[in-house]
Amino acid sequence: MFSSAQGGDAPVHISKKGPVMSTSTSTPHEPSFRESVDIMFNRAVALMDLPPGLEQKIRVCNATYTVRFGVRLRGKIETFTGYRSVHSEHMEPVKGGIRYSMGVNQDEVEALAALMTYKCALVETPFGGSKGGLCIDPRDWEEDELERITRRFAYELAKRDLIHPSQNVPAPDMGTGEREMAWIADQYRRMNTTDINAAACVTGKPPHAGGIAGRVEATGRGVQFALREFFRDAGDVKTAGLAGSLDGKRIVVQGLGNVGYHAAKFLADEDGAKIIGVIERDGAIVDADGIDVDGLRDWIGKHGGVADYPHGQFVADGAVVLEEDCDILIPAALEGVINLSNAANVKAPLIIEAANGPITAGADEILRDKGTVIIPDMYANAGGVTVSYFEWVKNLSHIRFGRMQRRQEEARHQLIVGELERLSAHMGDQWSMTPNFKQKYLRGADELELVRSGLDDTMRTAFQSMRDVWHSREDVTDLRTAAYLVSIDRVAQSYRAKGL
Repeated sequence: MFSSAQGGDAPVHISKKGPVMSTSTSTPHEPSFRESVDIMFNRAVALMDLPPGLEQKIRVCNATYTVRFGVRLRGKIETFTGYRSVHSEHMEPVKGGIRYSMGVNQDEVEALAALMTYKCALVETPFGGSKGGLCIDPRDWEEDELERITRRFAYELAKRDLIHPSQNVPAPDMGTGEREMAWIADQYRRMNTTDINAAACVTGKPPHAGGIAGRVEATGRGVQFALREFFRDAGDVKTAGLAGSLDGKRIVVQGLGNVGYHAAKFLADEDGAKIIGVIERDGAIVDADGIDVDGLRDWIGKHGGVADYPHGQFVADGAVVLEEDCDILIPAALEGVINLSNAANVKAPLIIEAANGPITAGADEILRDKGTVIIPDMYANAGGVTVSYFEWVKNLSHIRFGRMQRRQEEARHQLIVGELERLSAHMGDQWSMTPNFKQKYLRGADELELVRSGLDDTMRTAFQSMRDVWHSREDVTDLRTAAYLVSIDRVAQSYRAKGL
C-alpha cells in the first residue's frame, strides 16, 4: 500500500531549483527516490562554492555490484538478485544496511548509499556510505531456507571484500534484523578463520553474538532524541506553529515496525506524547484519546495487521490518516509515502522522517511553501548508524563498554554518599537525603546507559550543527538544506585532505 512513487514515462529534467514540469503533460512529474536525492543535493550545492569536479565526485556513486546466485531449494534451483553499492570512500570502512524486499533495485540502493554518506558525515561517524539489498520477500521462505539464501549472499559479497571489518560493514535494514546479521557474521568467520576482528564485519548482531545493548531500539530512540533537541529551542518550536514541550503532543506514526514502534513507545511512555494514529499495511487505527502502542504491536504480531483491533477506529484506507490533524507526523516505513498527490493535504506542522526518503522532492517543496517544518531523514534516523558505530568500536576493542570503569565509578560515588550519610547523622531531622538517591547515585553506568548517552550526545550535536546553518544563513530556509550543507562540506573537507 505504501509503495514508492516512481513517476511516469515522461522524462524528468533535474535542475538546482527542484522538479521540472514534464514535457508531455501539464502536471508536475513525480521524482523517483533517486531523483529526489539528486534534486535535494542540487539545491544544497547551489548554495556552496565547490569546484565542479569535486561536486561531481561527491555526487556520483563509486561502484555498484550486482550479483545473481542460485540456491537449491524445494527440489529446484532458485536464482536471486542482490546489490551492494558503495557511494563514497572518503572514509573507510563504508557503512550501510542490507534490505530484503521485492522492490529492491539498483537506483534505490544507490540513492540509499548516497544518503548513508551524508548521514554519516552529519553525525560524524567515520564511515563512507554504502547500501545493499536482495530481491526477496522473507515471508516466502522458511527460516532454514532464508539462512541458506543469506549465507550464500554473504559469501558472494565477502569474497569481493564487500563485507569486511575495515572496508564494508553492513547492518540491518527493512526485512532484516539480528538473526540475518548473525548468519552473515558467522559466514564471514568461516571464510576468514584467522581474522581476529571478524565480529566487526557487520553490526546489528544479537548481544550474545558480539552485538551491543541498545542497537535494536537505536533508530527509534534517535527519533525521540531528535524531537527532544528540537523542542529545547522555543524559537524552533514556534517556527513549527507549536508551543511547549512534547508532553501532550498528538502524534501520527506511519509504520509500526522496529523504528516506528520504538519511537512511538518512547515518546508516549517517557515524554507524555499521545499517539493518536498508527498506519499499517492493511489500514490504520485512530484514537483521539491515545493508542496503547504495546497493545497494538501485540495485536499486529498475532493477526498480521491492525484490522479488527478492538480499541480505536479502523480506517481501511490508511493513507488518508497521513492527512489527519495532528501536531507531529512520523513516517517510519517506506520512501515516497508523502508525494505530489497528498502533500497539500498534510496538516501536521512538524514532520520527522524516521524512514529513508518518505517525502519526495516535489512534496518537500509543497510542504516548505506551506511552512511545514521537516526534520530530515539523514539526521532523524541516524540513531541506527550511530549505535552501529559503537558496536563496531566494541568489536574492534574486544571489550564491552563499562567493564573497566563501572565499579570504579561506584566506589567514588560511595565516598560522596558516605560523607552525606555522616552529615545526615550529625544534623538529625534537619537534613536528609531524598529517598532512593543513594541507590540511584551509587549505580555505575552499564553498556545500555553508555550507549544511550552517546546517542543522545550525537543527536544533540548534529542538530545543533544544522540549527546553526538554518539560523545564520538567510538563503537557508529549511533543515534539510542545512543538513545537506553541513554533510557535503564535511565530505568535501575529507576529500581535500586526501589531496583531491
